[in-house]
Amino acid sequence: MLDSAPAVFVALEQSDFAAGIRQSLWAYPVANVGHIVALVCFAGAIAVMDLRMTGLFAATAPGRVLRGARTAAMAAFAGLVLSGFVLFAAEASHVIMNAVFLIKLGLIALGLINIAVFEWVTAPRIRHLPPLAPLPAAARTAGILSLTIWLAVAICGRAIAYF
Repeated sequence: MLDSAPAVFVALEQSDFAAGIRQSLWAYPVANVGHIVALVCFAGAIAVMDLRMTGLFAATAPGRVLRGARTAAMAAFAGLVLSGFVLFAAEASHVIMNAVFLIKLGLIALGLINIAVFEWVTAPRIRHLPPLAPLPAAARTAGILSLTIWLAVAICGRAIAYF
């Protein structure tokens, strides 16, 4: 795979950092478990926010739900990025050539765009709404898109090993 992968990924895989990950008894398994734990935390936080945006948990003010869950989601996403980089570095030249991994990266970008649009356009309109107030249709749309995109990211993450 080294001959067809872009040079930057070959260099990453051949770095001392990546070699250390592969040679360590613990580095890769700890990063793998960390990635799964971060995924569970991220999925939980995203699910709470998105389900609220789709109309569930209406007895809770949407701004309050978003504030708490957003902090957890950002921390978990940082854990996903760090642990994912460790996992990626160990096999960079192989993984970067995997079509499912590339789809996963595209979906992550789409998910982040959905978050940015929601935060800039929709969130300011719902931050101060009281409990049981109807949400704009854009909130429901963003929530459904988010749930769908992040579920697809997780599915792709599991499927990488099989392609």
